[in-house]
Amino acid sequence: MDLFDYMRTNTMKKEAPLASRLRPNNLDEVVGQEHIIGKDKLLYRAIMADKISSIIFYGPPGTGKTTLAKVIANTTKSVFTQLNATAAGKKDMEAVIEEAKKTLGSYGKKTILFIDEIHRFNKGQQDYLLPFVEDGTVVLIGATTENPYFEVNSALISRSVIFELKPLGKEDIKKLLLRAVQDYERGLGAYKAVIEEDALEFLADIANGDARSALNAIELGVLTTERSDDGLIHITLSVAGECIQKRVLRYDKGGDNHYDTISAFIKSMRGSDPNAAIYYLARMLYAGEEVAFIARRIMICAAEDVSNADPNALVVATAAAQAVERIGMPEAQIILAQAATYVACAPKSNSAVTAIFDAMKVVEHETTANIPAYLMDAHYPGAAKLGHGLGYKYAHDYENHYVKQQYLPDELKDRVFYIPSDNGYEKVIQEYFKKIKGE
Repeated sequence: MDLFDYMRTNTMKKEAPLASRLRPNNLDEVVGQEHIIGKDKLLYRAIMADKISSIIFYGPPGTGKTTLAKVIANTTKSVFTQLNATAAGKKDMEAVIEEAKKTLGSYGKKTILFIDEIHRFNKGQQDYLLPFVEDGTVVLIGATTENPYFEVNSALISRSVIFELKPLGKEDIKKLLLRAVQDYERGLGAYKAVIEEDALEFLADIANGDARSALNAIELGVLTTERSDDGLIHITLSVAGECIQKRVLRYDKGGDNHYDTISAFIKSMRGSDPNAAIYYLARMLYAGEEVAFIARRIMICAAEDVSNADPNALVVATAAAQAVERIGMPEAQIILAQAATYVACAPKSNSAVTAIFDAMKVVEHETTANIPAYLMDAHYPGAAKLGHGLGYKYAHDYENHYVKQQYLPDELKDRVFYIPSDNGYEKVIQEYFKKIKGE
């Protein structure tokens, strides 16, 4: 490192955002994540013994993935190298691997390669790492906000231990905020700021488990608030409210939290809980989810989970989907709320779903059965000579517009696919069949 690099590094340390400056240097300074770095846990023991194997840290933003990697960097005797998948390419990886080989051969030292945002690497880039992780040239530490089982190659997954980081608890966030305000060396202690209890509670709550968001807010508050007559900078509830204008939501429209939320939304409607359905709808809308996507899911739920127990559910859901496309936000939230609560409150049946799935299995796995000749099309010249349509009984010529007639092929004549439930309108369907069949 030359003089200019040294000066640049020192300047960056001083000018870096508070969240970066406050990153722990060792495990004792880490706040939260006790489920993986408690003193009796595997990861804690592995870091302290400097026996790290390839691992992937997975969790929401601001939960300490990069922090833990930095702690490992400060603890290990191995060479520690970092890449960010948003900027690094194959040439960067090739350079790291080449250097790792030299280090291992010349000094017997392993190289720990930390790749932030590893899910950003494409399949080819991830595949490139495989042999070098396999033979121990590098020990891989990956960090991702996305579910690694969806976004990281299964081969890398099988060679790594997955550690899921949880959103920090409220008390953890409060501890970090107080550390930030009081720390003279790396924090904001020199500014002589004090944070009032209600402001501390507010920031810890509204950060929603994201430490970076909370630290960014307190830094903004301290740096932009005028000093009071007593010589101190007071972070009041009013100041805290200005620093975070909107609650941070753990929601990524392209990530697994997106799928978790829509899954909870659908299951709440299916489970006839309108309160939960409205809550998850609000979360999606607040996070900026596309209203057309939400409307599509409500339509699917109406057909799949309500079905003929209340045929109007699909009518309402479809009308809502058309309406939100024409109206847009913010009024679209009212329309979606009506559709979601209607579907949630409607009687439920999946009889039609079971029917089509069973029928699809028969079509897929059994020999194609012959359609009875009397059901075949008789509207073309020569059809009668083939026997098509002959003997067909026209239902409207009979009492109740029904006549007993075999419609399924001979091979399937006794198969039953659709069995109406006892719920809602399907109870009426049951009674109707009993009536017309004289049962």
